[in-house]
Amino acid sequence: MVPSEKDEAPVTAKRSKPVEPEGEEVVYHPVKLSRSDLYRPPTAEELNQLKETESLFHCSLLKMQMEELLKEVSLSERRKQQIDSFIQTVTKLLQTVPKSAEVEVDDLSWLSDAVKVPFLLVPKTSKGKFHMVPPASIDLIGSYPLGTCTKPRIVVDLAVTIPAEVLHPKDIINQRYPRKRALYLAGLAQHVMSSSDIGTVRYSCLHGNRLRPVLLLTTPDKDTTSFSVRVHALPPPGFFKPSRFHPQRNNIRTEWYTGLQTSLSDSSQPPTPHYNSSVLGDLLPRPHLQFLSAISSQCSAFAEGVALLKVWLRQRELDQGTGGLNGFLASMLLSYLLTTHRISNSMTAYQLLRNSLNFLASTDLTENGISLAKDPDSTAPSLSEFHRAFQVVFVDPSGHLNLCADMTACTYKQLQHEASVSMQFWDNPTVDGFHSLLMTPKPMIRTSDHVFQLCELVKLQSSCKKLNLLSELMDHSGNYVHTALPFILSLLQRGLGQRIQLLTHSLSPDPEWSVESEAPKHKAQPPLSFGLLLKPDMAVSVLERGPPADSPKAAEFRQLWGSRSELRRFQDGAITEAVLWEGESMCQKQLVPRQIITHLLQLHADIPESCVRYVGAIVDDVIKTGSKVPSTGEEESLLVVKSYDDLSRKLWGLEGLPLSITAVQGAHPALRYTQVFPPVPLKLDYSFFDQEKSCRSLVPKEGKPCPTYITPITVICHMEGSGKWPHDRLAIQHIRAAFHIRMGELLKKHHNYTYRPCPTHLDVWKDGLVFRIHVAYHREPQVLRESVTAEGLLVVRDNEEAQALEMATIHKPLLTSTLHGLQQQHPCFGAVCRLAKRWLGAQLFSEDLTEDSADLLVASLFLQPAPFTPPGSPQVGFLRFLHLLSSFDWRNNPLVVNLNNQLTATDYTEIKNDFMASRESLPVMFIATPKDKKLSLWTKRAPSVQMLQRVVMVAAESLKVLEHQLMDGSQIQDVRVVMRPPLDAYDVLIHLNPKQIPLLSQAVDPPTVTFSRGIMTGPVSLSGGVLPVIDYNPVSLYLAELREAFGDLALFFCDPYGGTVIAVVWKPKAFIPAPFKTSQLSARSVQVNGDEANTIPNVEAILEDFQVIGKGLVKSVEARTEKWSF
Repeated sequence: MVPSEKDEAPVTAKRSKPVEPEGEEVVYHPVKLSRSDLYRPPTAEELNQLKETESLFHCSLLKMQMEELLKEVSLSERRKQQIDSFIQTVTKLLQTVPKSAEVEVDDLSWLSDAVKVPFLLVPKTSKGKFHMVPPASIDLIGSYPLGTCTKPRIVVDLAVTIPAEVLHPKDIINQRYPRKRALYLAGLAQHVMSSSDIGTVRYSCLHGNRLRPVLLLTTPDKDTTSFSVRVHALPPPGFFKPSRFHPQRNNIRTEWYTGLQTSLSDSSQPPTPHYNSSVLGDLLPRPHLQFLSAISSQCSAFAEGVALLKVWLRQRELDQGTGGLNGFLASMLLSYLLTTHRISNSMTAYQLLRNSLNFLASTDLTENGISLAKDPDSTAPSLSEFHRAFQVVFVDPSGHLNLCADMTACTYKQLQHEASVSMQFWDNPTVDGFHSLLMTPKPMIRTSDHVFQLCELVKLQSSCKKLNLLSELMDHSGNYVHTALPFILSLLQRGLGQRIQLLTHSLSPDPEWSVESEAPKHKAQPPLSFGLLLKPDMAVSVLERGPPADSPKAAEFRQLWGSRSELRRFQDGAITEAVLWEGESMCQKQLVPRQIITHLLQLHADIPESCVRYVGAIVDDVIKTGSKVPSTGEEESLLVVKSYDDLSRKLWGLEGLPLSITAVQGAHPALRYTQVFPPVPLKLDYSFFDQEKSCRSLVPKEGKPCPTYITPITVICHMEGSGKWPHDRLAIQHIRAAFHIRMGELLKKHHNYTYRPCPTHLDVWKDGLVFRIHVAYHREPQVLRESVTAEGLLVVRDNEEAQALEMATIHKPLLTSTLHGLQQQHPCFGAVCRLAKRWLGAQLFSEDLTEDSADLLVASLFLQPAPFTPPGSPQVGFLRFLHLLSSFDWRNNPLVVNLNNQLTATDYTEIKNDFMASRESLPVMFIATPKDKKLSLWTKRAPSVQMLQRVVMVAAESLKVLEHQLMDGSQIQDVRVVMRPPLDAYDVLIHLNPKQIPLLSQAVDPPTVTFSRGIMTGPVSLSGGVLPVIDYNPVSLYLAELREAFGDLALFFCDPYGGTVIAVVWKPKAFIPAPFKTSQLSARSVQVNGDEANTIPNVEAILEDFQVIGKGLVKSVEARTEKWSF
């Protein structure tokens, strides 16, 4: 969100909010209108506004939001007065700069030691004379006089004209002019430093261009430090001829730059287009301001349109730094659209933004540049000449300057991509367009699927040598980072090819440094970050198939891949060049782009692998299993699904059942690829167990560690309806038990599967996995709702038992099959769910946010990703999950998960209206799906308000820590930090014995000592054998007992994936003394006060009970607070 300023004068409205102390309820009073005012017909202007709102906006709310945003970012009158008075002070001060004697340019004796020259003097020597004189004129330029200056970063530009006597017409050669400009700025800095009217004096560079240093001044008042004045030193208008700066001309001589004698004549010197445009840029700020003023005076919404475009760019990190689309370019773009009549002068700010984005999305300035010059003079370069010199072309009104000279093609493609994504969801009435478009920040780490950084930028010097970029380096005045960048980008683009949709890079920030220190070196900037937007199906391919061996393109392919390219013969008989990358499991294949990038950078740009910091899958470590081939669960989930499909076919084919099966449905997270640690086929070590002879099953041995936990995979088996089904709940249960027995017998007879029938389910041991089959009868929930009164009337009442049965037999199987389909569309959906649920478990929230609700939250990221594209890697999906949890307005909005795209715009409106109408009776976290629009079945019981607040707070903190760590290589790299819960908020900690925790190996920080848990390595038998110990987890059984015995006194939390601590929080209400009743004496002690006898919880006894109930499992009970003593 765009931060507002603390000291901004409040905008008074008719219904202004009375100023109240914090925390008190504010009461709004409606404005009183007379009857005639109330029923007065609308004026012509109001009718126009209503018509415009109806035709342009989805709803009037969007228009109001835009207006509020514009108020938020525009400058108040008070702020403008402060700026004006400071500008006057600075202007007066600058006019009194003292003169100095004329010296050689290299002689800095006239400058005090306290001030340094803001320029990297490479090469050291330069010709020419220099002396300090007061400026010829001082003018405001840029966004402030134009009225397009916006918060939060208020910068006012001041142009100081260097008198003609200081310069020479030939100063454009060999950096003489930029050096004199830097000297002049140093002279100004020396003068203003002595004044008490100026706060801080610092140097910076305009858009990161080292040839164009500027002076940043702030006010001495502490309360107005939120704006700065940027002083530019410019040559007198028309001092240099624009034709001298043609992109094909050379203005830096090789001999001077290298210090070596060359035989090149002046005409055969390499062109210096970037240097030329840097110097030419200093000649044109005033004409540009005049041009923009003329345009904006004709279009009333121009300033507001620019403000909205700037907010859009800022949220996408495209407005700051070298080669971005800054505010000036945004104004020029709108001017182009106005002068070419693509937009009209009468349009609103909203329409200006929309048309600008539409233009950006549909126009490729890397192929077909645009020009603002109506009738350029004969010396102006043509568009094709600009295209030969620059990657992106947008020519200014003079016809001589390319405004996008520093922009790379990748940045423009990113701009195009962002604009087209914005246009796609803008018209979607089911998306909150305003919020996605202008209020959601899109940092690279949360936008790109994989991110990597080049850390030691000094290595790019050797890249320039390797890529033979001497003339380009000369053109960029030695800035090897900006010289090598376009070449590295095109190299990576070639290598990654079809694997990526988009390659982006961070924009180097404008350096800022003290006037007392030397200009920072080129390497002294943050690492360059690159973002990859992957094509999920192509990115994981381990084979790069090239052209046939006899094709002319084969040499080009070999040149690109070097020694990695080899001839291979394929099954279709073709013999082609190919590159094979390493990768067996899915999590290894996801890092194929990393192998490509490090190989290409080492081979072609001399950048060693140690300088490349790849943050594509660091977070995935917390769900990795397997020692030989690491896996994040994709392969295991696939095995489970295959085994289930086979069982399903066998169930369908069973003959001998009294009724036929109508449906077999999976109802377990593993069958939709979202189980955090999917069940793995197991081979049992029989010597570890005792055997129960009667029912051929194993039981745990006393004294041994708890056996491994075997998850039963739930399968729902619907039987056909028949008049023979009874209409009595008990009889239905008996018939179900009979079905379980018969089904087990048939599976044993035909397929030799070991089974154990129970009244509620049938357990089947198959392929080293346990499937738990529930027979379901579609009319049973209805039977459970019916009861007969004493008078013999049939009454239908909803009850929890019927709801639970419907949830288990209807809703869960449907959700499982739907999310299974989503996994087929988005290969990383399951991995994002696994990461999200691992985090919820680790932070002790898995009781409050159940597996199903977590899966639905993640599904919403894929189904409604705006303003992003669907996540293409588990890590970026997890970061967005944390962002969704922490930033979604759960109080005022339902989260709509449009599964299978079944909901229409009217459904959305209906869900929202129903939600608002009955908000108080609905769950605090409301998730609506096509089959559940009004109740939010998945979050009905949990989380509570307090728990949701804690989840939101911990998610926000985890996101902040994790993003900071991933983007900042200097941090301690331990992503498990966000998985370790803060235990200081809990009153009691129950420490468990690791020996009895069956899932200990899944802990966030796995222990060094492991226990044998009755498992052998080797091939798993597909059928037969003895039934293992199923669904036996002492920790969850102990938790259930604690909740049953003490649920009214405390809340209990535990990490279900190998947690060794149960955290307890006392409920404050339980400690309010209650009147003595013999029926309510469990775990309470009696206090007698005069005639009154009250009871309060007996904490010492309760803590002892914790130990007693958990004998053998509980190691120790630690009481951390004495909250009960209040």
